[in-house]
Amino acid sequence: MAVSRALRRLLRIRDIEEEQCRLALESAIGELHRLEHALAVTFDRKRRGRSLVQSSAQTGELMDRLAGLEETRSASLHASALGPKIDAMGEEVRVRRQAFLLKRVERRQAETLIEETEAREAIEAGRHGQQALDDWYSSRLYRDECKEETESKSTLSTAQVIASNENTISQQLTGNKKCS
Repeated sequence: MAVSRALRRLLRIRDIEEEQCRLALESAIGELHRLEHALAVTFDRKRRGRSLVQSSAQTGELMDRLAGLEETRSASLHASALGPKIDAMGEEVRVRRQAFLLKRVERRQAETLIEETEAREAIEAGRHGQQALDDWYSSRLYRDECKEETESKSTLSTAQVIASNENTISQQLTGNKKCS
């Protein structure tokens, strides 16, 4: 049973699906990092606004104080708007990570199935190869036995011919001696 084209096609599809899920996960992680960076910038902006309020209290500049208060208020509003987006994106990252891991498991299952099938095929091919060698060797032994029997029969028949010739010669010699 060879690894079917459908199974190999399934593996390619699983590879593609895993790659798409990986890219979606990386995109979501990138978006989450962008939102977290924007929140960090907002906190920095809020800190600078408070600093501006403090410095204006020492210098007495009313415009700097108002600008600092507005900067702080604006940063707080921006941070409160980013909080739910970050939470939602964190959930999106979790969902996409889960989908990615699921696709990875599916791909690895397909790979394992193909590897097991190939391993079984290799074992079976080894068995067939060994069986062919065993058959060849046993037929060679059979041919060698037949050849030896044929050779021994021909040797035996040659020996019998020689023996019968010797008997004939010895009988003729003994017959000649009696005649004399």
